[in-house]
Amino acid sequence: MLNHGFRKQITGAAHMLGRFDIEGDAERAFAVLQGGGIAILPMDVGYSLIGGSEVALAKIFETKGRTASKLNAMVGNDEIHQAIHSIDQRAQEVVQAITKDAGLPLGVIAPCDPSHPLLRVLSLDGSSKDGTIALLMNAGPFHEAISRLSLTAGHPLFGSSANRSLQGTKFRVEDMEPEITAIADVIIDYGLRKYHPYKASSTLLDVVNMEVVRYGACFELIDDILRRRFDITLPSPPA
Repeated sequence: MLNHGFRKQITGAAHMLGRFDIEGDAERAFAVLQGGGIAILPMDVGYSLIGGSEVALAKIFETKGRTASKLNAMVGNDEIHQAIHSIDQRAQEVVQAITKDAGLPLGVIAPCDPSHPLLRVLSLDGSSKDGTIALLMNAGPFHEAISRLSLTAGHPLFGSSANRSLQGTKFRVEDMEPEITAIADVIIDYGLRKYHPYKASSTLLDVVNMEVVRYGACFELIDDILRRRFDITLPSPPA
């Protein structure tokens, strides 16, 4: 465990009746993250293991058993995307068509502006490759709420799926390995996540080169949008 003085908090579907307190849960989780802790958060594309400090991200990386080639993704929304990514108009329209017009989740990989204040808070080692950052967009109401807090506070959040490396995306908290839940200072448990039938996290798309970096949730819908509206043909997923 990281030694930052937090007592583990678990909140959400398994611990209360009625509607989720999305804004309140996001604020509680963000306070832990801003203070150097680790959180397990409910994204529509599966639960994420998130940190807001270099120490937390190192602990996540070590616990997951990741190889150096596997990078963190950033938690963000359209405002963060517009602020940190540097892409042309066509790429912007692709992102908007997928995330806004169709309302689909997407991991957007694009060149970033490292001088932006949001990217100067933490080292980008382990989170950037060749000047690009992967930004998870449109992954549900909780994701949007904590993204707004991140932008307002000027404090970036990074992480990856809440699982041991190569052990599959987890769509329920109870399916996670115990060593993963053990390092979390706060767990927001909202039950089974929306895109569980895909058994995979978000599709990752390099929107400059229009290359699929990872086939994931809603790929067939994303593929259809690119073919019909932009005359872009993506390779089919491997068998």
